Amino acid sequence: MSRRVLILSAPMGSAHDRVAAELAARLAAENADSEIIDVLQLLPFRLGSALRRGYRWMILRAPWLYDVIYQVFFVGKRAAGTSPLTVLALPALRRLVAARPPDEVVSTFHLGAQIAGLLRERGGLPCPSTVLIVEFTVHRLWLHPGNDRYLCPNPDIVEEIAARSGRTALCCAPVVRPEFARAVADPGGVAGRVGVDPGDRLVLVSTGSWGVGDVVATARTLAGSGRYTPIVLCGNNAELRRRLRAAGLGPALGWRDDVPELMAAAYALVDNGSGLTCHEAFAAGLPVVIHRPIGGHGVAGARAMAGAGVSLHTGTASELLAALDLLDDPRSRKRQVDRAYALFASMPVQAGLVTAPRGSGSDPR
Repeated sequence: MSRRVLILSAPMGSAHDRVAAELAARLAAENADSEIIDVLQLLPFRLGSALRRGYRWMILRAPWLYDVIYQVFFVGKRAAGTSPLTVLALPALRRLVAARPPDEVVSTFHLGAQIAGLLRERGGLPCPSTVLIVEFTVHRLWLHPGNDRYLCPNPDIVEEIAARSGRTALCCAPVVRPEFARAVADPGGVAGRVGVDPGDRLVLVSTGSWGVGDVVATARTLAGSGRYTPIVLCGNNAELRRRLRAAGLGPALGWRDDVPELMAAAYALVDNGSGLTCHEAFAAGLPVVIHRPIGGHGVAGARAMAGAGVSLHTGTASELLAALDLLDDPRSRKRQVDRAYALFASMPVQAGLVTAPRGSGSDPR
């Protein structure tokens, strides 16, 4: 009988779901069954939908408010260790695992980690519960003592996670699709698809699936330098695309399936979220500059990545251009790319699961 893994995710942006989907694909290659559950749907009274709408509104319209909430409730010294939403979701998860018993639960979103941890602590989850931290830093809402194991892509915080949670913590390679490491640079083909000159020095500007941040100013800085051509990945934000095109700043692209090819042809990635897109660039061998990151986890991740030497962190237009110019030096570029790519020397995530079978340590790239 094949093992069955229940993966708890959430569509707060797209990163958590993309990591969950890649984990499910790797498990399927090992003949394991998996099911991805949106933990927001476990909340009653449509609270999950309201939570997602509120978060999206804050990120797009009032990022300062999200930063305040993050500082007070996620990392504040007096904040509660458990979200009040957790208890509300317990009955639904209890019914789910009773109806379709898994061999292991894996959470790729912090609310899922809390729900599974609390249910396991109360005896309602008989199987192991593993938390896959998809960020480069960790805050208290990722951690619950009811969980059995923690996996994370940043080796610098493994000991911290173990100490704070009282549970096993292991470092795993960032969870990205293998296409990012395998894509071959084709500047001419990319130039034809997006409408730029083949000789342009292309800089990808990532805004996440929701198109967040003041990227119009970033694109204007890059285009005005005369040295770089911005290609802005606007996600699903049609309004942002219109603003960029009205300002003559392009190409401004919507949701794309060819991001591995774009990364292979680009000079650098400029990101403002310090999340999965950065990990994908690390796999592609593309240098990363995190510029004016969004508040909360964005700033925390940017600082952690810069401290680890896997990316650069800038806050002004002049700093951004100086960082990009620095990457023109082959030694500086290679040093940063090599440090970022070294993250993938850690074990693949599927090998770190409690119920992982022997022989599951194959290279995830």
